[in-house]
Amino acid sequence: MAKVLPTRTFGLPGFGSREFSLNPGPFNVKEHVLISIFANAGAGFGGGAAYAVSIVDIIRAFYHRKISFLASWILLIATRVNPFLSLQGLLQYVLGYWWAGILRKALHEKDREGFSRGKFFMIALASHVTAQQLGSGMRRLGLASFTLDWSVIASFMGSPLLTPFYAIANTFVGYVIIIYGLTPLAYWGVNLYQAKNFPIFSSHLFNSLGQVYNVSAIVNDKFEIDMPAYEKQGHIYLSTFFVITYGCGFAAVVATLTHVAMFNGRSDPNAVVGSPLRPGLALIFTLPISIITATTIVTPGLNVITEYILGIIYPGRPIANVCFKTYGYISMTQAVSFLNDFKLGHYMKIPPRSMFIVQLIGTVIAGTINVSIAWYLLTTVKNICQDELLPPNSPWTCPGDRVFFDASVIWGLVGPKRIFGSLGNYGALNWFFLGGAIGPVVVWILHKAFPKQEWIKLINLPVILGATAMMPPATTLNFNSWIFVGTIFGFFIFRYRKWWWQRYNYVLSAALDAGVAFMGVLLYFSLGMEEISISWWGSAREHCPLASCSTAPGIAPADGCPVPRA
Repeated sequence: MAKVLPTRTFGLPGFGSREFSLNPGPFNVKEHVLISIFANAGAGFGGGAAYAVSIVDIIRAFYHRKISFLASWILLIATRVNPFLSLQGLLQYVLGYWWAGILRKALHEKDREGFSRGKFFMIALASHVTAQQLGSGMRRLGLASFTLDWSVIASFMGSPLLTPFYAIANTFVGYVIIIYGLTPLAYWGVNLYQAKNFPIFSSHLFNSLGQVYNVSAIVNDKFEIDMPAYEKQGHIYLSTFFVITYGCGFAAVVATLTHVAMFNGRSDPNAVVGSPLRPGLALIFTLPISIITATTIVTPGLNVITEYILGIIYPGRPIANVCFKTYGYISMTQAVSFLNDFKLGHYMKIPPRSMFIVQLIGTVIAGTINVSIAWYLLTTVKNICQDELLPPNSPWTCPGDRVFFDASVIWGLVGPKRIFGSLGNYGALNWFFLGGAIGPVVVWILHKAFPKQEWIKLINLPVILGATAMMPPATTLNFNSWIFVGTIFGFFIFRYRKWWWQRYNYVLSAALDAGVAFMGVLLYFSLGMEEISISWWGSAREHCPLASCSTAPGIAPADGCPVPRA
């Protein structure tokens, strides 16, 4: 652009003698950083659409109620702008990590020898229910399921090439324990909470007979729970994996505070910043969660604890619950991401005012685009998010919004007291809070007792317990591939080809991310706009239709499922 744009200067009325030029000089790395931060702020920091869009989605697509576009836009902008107007300013001098910005430096720095990083960036048991439950990578336990599709590998956990190997190892340990230890034991071993009445891995809600719960029947005209209808239909039941995930989520939230207090408290005097201020949940958790993120690239979620608290205080109101969750959870996660970009700008000697303006504008513009596109799809796509009414292989099943909707029912509409409390089936899961508090203390004691065993201090219980926090909607296919690729680069290439890893690893990660983004745009304009679909053996769904079946005798089978044998 520096070669073709005019160098002439212009003046603006009302700005005095100030002048500006469309081409003030050669395009430099600082300008590149500002552009990428503008895009990053707008892209939900790698998470895609704004989190609050899911509120609009579930109101219209799942609860089938109305909300105006203006209200949707205000909600989305308020939740997106809030983090960096509050928490970022408080914590910007404490937190930050640099490696995600390596691509800009690589593309502007000249290589003296070898293959340039800039060039490198530019090129880089068929009919058996149990067997299908074990093998299905999209719906169940996913033994040996694997893919090389980068959009699948990095879609939920981010790039495995950016994650330190010890964090990958902690994630792997937690993943194996939960997926291949606790879940099979609870399902096939002890039939915990009538587990065999339901699919082993599902985000749907069920009644006691294994049928999908009719949520619409228990919502009254005031968008609150209809107690007579709820009592008639009965308690809500969850799949085995969903139950275990919630239990581990309870433990992970508390373990985050305990772990940071035990292992980082003394080295970081700012870790007690939340104590005297008596602030909100996001402020209390942002610093410890940021420390976990800065050292492992894995961000423990705050959504469970925010849902739980408001569900107790304000039960029976699903939209109030998800709004509270969004403010609490997003204020933390986006503050961490804003801080990351702010630190990058600090290292690049970019004025804070320029950083703030770029982040604010990027957030508002992208937020407006997010809600506009969501509104368009909700209006034009027939049966969107209704997977039982959509044709096979439809891209409009909304797995993330399905989980968001189910959470609004569990924590908001029905409330934790009727599910995890004295009136529910899963009260024993509250003991996980105690386990999460004690676990890091035990690890710390072991580290002090055996100081020569360096591997003990690498045990990170918040990461282990939160390993499957993204499942569902993430699947075992995502995790298997993420762990495998991360191990190849983070362990083998790092150890045996360290020179290559130091030179190309982060650039390759950025190149793959950019390639997926550009390809998505290209496919949309070349095929999507013309409604052209490409069918081949690699694009077909997996061949495990029985993986969603229940296995308990006496339970009416779903469509296509065999009758369970006694």
